[in-house]
Amino acid sequence: MSNEILWVGFALLDLVAVLMVFRFFGKAGLLAMIVFSLLTCNIQVIKTVHLFGITTTLGNVLYASVFLTTDILSEFYGKKAAKQGVLMGFVALVLATVYMQIALCFTPAVDDFAQPHLQAIFGFMPRIALGSMAAYLVSQWYDVWAFHFLKARTKGRHLWLRNNGSTLVSQALDTMVFCTIAFWGVFETSIWVQILVSTYLMKMIMGIMDTPFIYLARHIYKGHAKLEEQTV
Repeated sequence: MSNEILWVGFALLDLVAVLMVFRFFGKAGLLAMIVFSLLTCNIQVIKTVHLFGITTTLGNVLYASVFLTTDILSEFYGKKAAKQGVLMGFVALVLATVYMQIALCFTPAVDDFAQPHLQAIFGFMPRIALGSMAAYLVSQWYDVWAFHFLKARTKGRHLWLRNNGSTLVSQALDTMVFCTIAFWGVFETSIWVQILVSTYLMKMIMGIMDTPFIYLARHIYKGHAKLEEQTV
């Protein structure tokens, strides 16, 4: 199976997963998805792959879906809930980074086989995490602000506009900050540029793909609201 087919399938799976978690766990599920996606994508991002003739990082699918999750929180639970999700993801990333660095400091047993593999993955994590944390805070804070700015300007109409308008710009900010901190000097300049451009293109495609999913999320939210009314 080609990387391109896997990528499309992975993207759809992740977007559907966000809705399913929202359907069964509501707001709490969305907060959990932010933490899960952020931690997982910071491991996957170490792996580079060829997609559509260009080199890109693997973690952009899960990371891009964080913007959908944040937008769902913004739309249905307000700016405060969206910022709470952003901060939860940030704290989880900081703790995971610190804890894994502590784990690497332990002297492994003679018959241990995991240390070199953990070192290969998480030894590189501080720079990845620093880039991710900086990019995450800048882009997500902007995304929440832009979403509500556009919502106010359109008087709550045109959900697709605030979803895409906030996400596409914030993803550009995220990609520039992250790739500069995490990968500048690690790869040759030509490869770095490919990763920068391709990462944004992949996120942009994901941002456009998630548009129908936020409308589906609206139906899920209405279902939750009706259920709450019936149980009151």
